[in-house]
Amino acid sequence: MGALGPAEWQAIDVTVRLCLYTTLILMLLATPIAWWLAHSRSRFKVVVQSVVALPLVLPPTVLGFYLLIALGPRGLIGGSLEQLGLNHLAFSFEGILIASVIYSLPFAVQPLTEAFRNIGRRPVEVASSLGAGALDRFRTVIFPLSRGGYIVAATLTFAHTLGEFGVILMLGGSIPGETRVLSVLIYDHAEAMNYEAAHSLSLMILVFAFFTLFAVYSMNRRFGVSRV
Repeated sequence: MGALGPAEWQAIDVTVRLCLYTTLILMLLATPIAWWLAHSRSRFKVVVQSVVALPLVLPPTVLGFYLLIALGPRGLIGGSLEQLGLNHLAFSFEGILIASVIYSLPFAVQPLTEAFRNIGRRPVEVASSLGAGALDRFRTVIFPLSRGGYIVAATLTFAHTLGEFGVILMLGGSIPGETRVLSVLIYDHAEAMNYEAAHSLSLMILVFAFFTLFAVYSMNRRFGVSRV
């Protein structure tokens, strides 16, 4: 394997930041969604489940295309931002972060939903009867009992973000230091027939992916949390 150059380290920096921010955002965003899905009996539950799981079956380029339209200068969101004197979000780090959060949503929601379902309502009801507020119930009951689900969800989210390609390339392109992540850089190297550099990065991601899955399967056996 050849030594990593400035372009590789730059792509690693963008990728790690994208993975970390996506994971942190989704741990906050997925928690209320997963709790509602685990305990709700609403007729709209199936609709919400379908929307959350949609990235699992939707081609990344399709999601990336519609996000490009929405976040671009002529889109509803991007155009509105430009009218306010701000920049649109296509071909920006913020844009691919939004795309990454949407694309990795099921990898955060589904393990948490299963973990919350395994807890049941009884421990929360007991804590509530003892006067614990919503925050206290989450901090002292829900989170400790579902920590395995959070570990699995965070690990899967981080790993899935690391491997994103189609949606990132469609919305962000390959701008060094801004939207060029490792998966896109591998594509650029392969397209330029720089197979040695592509091999170095691919092998690094392959090894990381293996140990990530090994960790997830191990945690699933320990905590009994279903995974995507």
